[in-house]
Amino acid sequence: MKVFIAGTGTMGIGIAQVFAQAGHDVLLHHHSSPEKAQAGIEKIGKVLSRLVERGKMNAYVKDEAISNIHTAKALGCAVECDIVIETITENIEAKKHLFAQLDNICTPDAIFATNTSSLSITEIAAATSRPDKVIGLHFFNPAPLMKLVEIVRGLKTSEHTFATIFDLCRGLDKESIEVKETPGFLVNKLLIPMINDAINTLDDGIVTAEAIDTAMRLGAGHPMGPLALSDFIGNDIVLDILNTLWHETGEQRYRPALLLKKMVHAGHLGKKVGKGFYSY
Repeated sequence: MKVFIAGTGTMGIGIAQVFAQAGHDVLLHHHSSPEKAQAGIEKIGKVLSRLVERGKMNAYVKDEAISNIHTAKALGCAVECDIVIETITENIEAKKHLFAQLDNICTPDAIFATNTSSLSITEIAAATSRPDKVIGLHFFNPAPLMKLVEIVRGLKTSEHTFATIFDLCRGLDKESIEVKETPGFLVNKLLIPMINDAINTLDDGIVTAEAIDTAMRLGAGHPMGPLALSDFIGNDIVLDILNTLWHETGEQRYRPALLLKKMVHAGHLGKKVGKGFYSY
């Protein structure tokens, strides 16, 4: 299968690696710079080389995976692809605009998948002439390591589209769950309010960030505390998800913590910038 991946951030690169390792042809696209797409491919090469050095991957397998990834110099390259996966910024208007463009480029049979973590699949699909072929395909970070994929149907997603994507994920060695469209889907509907509660607790001055994370790791068996996890996800992304949940449902538990807003306004976005609830 030929896969077009729009977006060269952490998720785009990770998803490209997953498909390439599974033997699919991948076109990686950056909206303004083919050089950034090439840099993404080089980053994947470095990740796979480290796996070879540690004895966790055969050098031949690494070379095969890298040979499966190519730079898409323009959106027009998507015309030859069977599936498009969008991994751009978590902004619904940007996603709708991209899919509307691709709708005029891709073949009528091409499936459009969005890696959105919380936005409406139905609304994104409405920007195209193929809402039956639009689906949510939510990978988790880091995509090559995390086994779960949420497959989210929009209102008009067809059974054939769902079955095709479900079988595709099985071939990627992922565990897939079907989720009906709801704000935040399943994981973020449960996880993000916990992170928000942890941030509010920190803001109350009851305990330190370290104490909160230690309590949830050792007391609840979580592999990572909620504040460290927010830093890992990106505090800006956590805020975006909360804003979506708050706007769509009006439920008080989704109201973003004031401290989280301050952190994002201050540029303390987490691990990716070296500063969040912790320093990196």
